[in-house]
Amino acid sequence: MNALQTMTTLRFPAVAPRSRLETFLAHFADVRAGEGAGVLLMALNLFVLLGAYYMLKTVREVLILSQGGAEVKSYSAAGQAALLLVVVPLFGAIASRVDRVRLVTGVTLFFASNLAIFVALGKMGLREGVAFFLWVGIFNVLVIAQLWSFANDLYTQKQGERLFPLVGVGSSLGAWLGAVAAARAIRPAGPYGLMTAAALLLVFSAALTVWIDRRHRRPDTHAGKEAEKPLSKEGGFQLIFRDRYLLLIACLIVLLNIVNTSGEFMLSKLVVGEAARAFPNAVTMAAERQRFIGEFYGSFFGWVNITGLVLQTFLVSRIFKAIGPGGALFVGPSIALVGYSVILVAPLLPLVRVLKILDNSSDYSIQSTAGQALFLPTSREAKYKAKAAIDAFFKRFGDVLYAGVVYLGTAMGFALSAFAALNLAFTGIWILIAVALAREYKRRSNSKVPQNGAATASQESPAWQVGTDRRTRSGPSAEEPLAGTTR
Repeated sequence: MNALQTMTTLRFPAVAPRSRLETFLAHFADVRAGEGAGVLLMALNLFVLLGAYYMLKTVREVLILSQGGAEVKSYSAAGQAALLLVVVPLFGAIASRVDRVRLVTGVTLFFASNLAIFVALGKMGLREGVAFFLWVGIFNVLVIAQLWSFANDLYTQKQGERLFPLVGVGSSLGAWLGAVAAARAIRPAGPYGLMTAAALLLVFSAALTVWIDRRHRRPDTHAGKEAEKPLSKEGGFQLIFRDRYLLLIACLIVLLNIVNTSGEFMLSKLVVGEAARAFPNAVTMAAERQRFIGEFYGSFFGWVNITGLVLQTFLVSRIFKAIGPGGALFVGPSIALVGYSVILVAPLLPLVRVLKILDNSSDYSIQSTAGQALFLPTSREAKYKAKAAIDAFFKRFGDVLYAGVVYLGTAMGFALSAFAALNLAFTGIWILIAVALAREYKRRSNSKVPQNGAATASQESPAWQVGTDRRTRSGPSAEEPLAGTTR
């Protein structure tokens, strides 16, 4: 070996080869050496959490539609937004006092304890459909959002763009199996049996979060010390309204949720009408109506999530690689334009069911993963606080806006085709917001100036450097782990 070869070897040691697991995972995403176990654990955590959520979502539909109806379901969204005006600042205040693992696990265990209360109330014979609907809405946007915030905090931007599609597979798989389990268990276990099972899954999710944090954290490094610090005192709403990029994300969430809620309302109206036709006596056949609605939604969610799983597993990573997260933002509104144009002409339950399966499955896979990746070039405060505010309040604010549309449309006797026409108009605005966001994401990714204190793609350290103090120009040590990987 000559002197030049010796110097090259010292400066740039050989990169460790992928394990068999990582070689297999590389068929689905660009998983590199040392990343396999960590990304699988993160995917498992989302699998468990989404499985619990879809059990609870099926229970939510059973209780709210059998005790109130489609209109009450839409109006209840306003209550969610009002509650979130209190919940989001409270979440921000807690985040300013504890480190990330205490924040994520503490909130998860709090919601698990709430389920025991709902089980007790339900067995006492109380009509808790509206209260449970409000609770599930807050649980969905807050607990799932904070776990994605945790993932954003673990990975660099370039890693996130490579690995989030695979992490999202755990989310899609958990959603599908959770819905399938709910459809099969709703008759023998009833709604309160599903609540109990979901509570146990939440406890397991909290334990997984602690495990993941310990495997990724290195206390002797700068990144490890940062992970132990509480966030700054700034609130989520403050961060959003002073940053155009975060405000655009908030607007995107509002428009997306208006369109999705509209589709859910149309589907709910058709399902309730079909249940009433099949079981005309509302008093003596109330239990049969509940089972019909529960079985329909269990099957519907199952199809949504198996389709979403296929999209997430085989398409999302390839879409990200081809057009990036910014380009992926346009898939959802394109599908919505086609779907609601068809519903405008033929609002029939079998047709609406198929179109909503396609709409929701792309939303939960392609659109969702792209939305999570938008937070990669932001600060830690934005990842936790602003993201919680956006995924919680602004998502439900979209529900509130559409609840007003439902109220006015119902009062004026709108047919379902009229609601479909409104959805087409909202989808047009959604596309305009996506254009602005894609441009801003690209600008921030290429910028050398931190955005809100975040390291952007051009200035971030390579994956092997993150989480280690040995950052020299001589290249990585072969013994140093990648960011987001285990030792």
